[in-house]
Amino acid sequence: MRHYTERALSVPESVSGFTLLELLVVMVIIGLLAGYVGPKYFAQIGKSEIKVAKSQMVALEKALDQYRLDTGHYPTSEQGLSALNAAPPNEPKWDGPYLKKAVPPDPWGNPYLYMIPSEHGGEFDLYSYGKDGQPGGEGEAADIYN
Repeated sequence: MRHYTERALSVPESVSGFTLLELLVVMVIIGLLAGYVGPKYFAQIGKSEIKVAKSQMVALEKALDQYRLDTGHYPTSEQGLSALNAAPPNEPKWDGPYLKKAVPPDPWGNPYLYMIPSEHGGEFDLYSYGKDGQPGGEGEAADIYN
């Protein structure tokens, strides 16, 4: 059995590492970078959610147009967007479903709103209240209309 001397178990005198000051400087630099890049990154996420909402609304408009071609009219406000997946009562010309899946919620988890006749020009209104889920608003909370 080999015996270890105290010298062999001790830590060498020339151990190198980072000082507390060096670690603090690195942490400050990382914090500054995060403070600069973070807001720009999250602003892009908000813009992309608005683009997703607009794209989904275009797909819903196409499904509504197909519904109109088959039945001769758009669904009523009472029937809503659910008429794209399930035949409304007393609608013999319905030839759906017009969407492969259920009507998706907007990117913020709220349902898209549908109203006929339109209050903003066109034949119907399809809209989302945006990030805040409330009428009105600005920026990411602004209402998005077809």
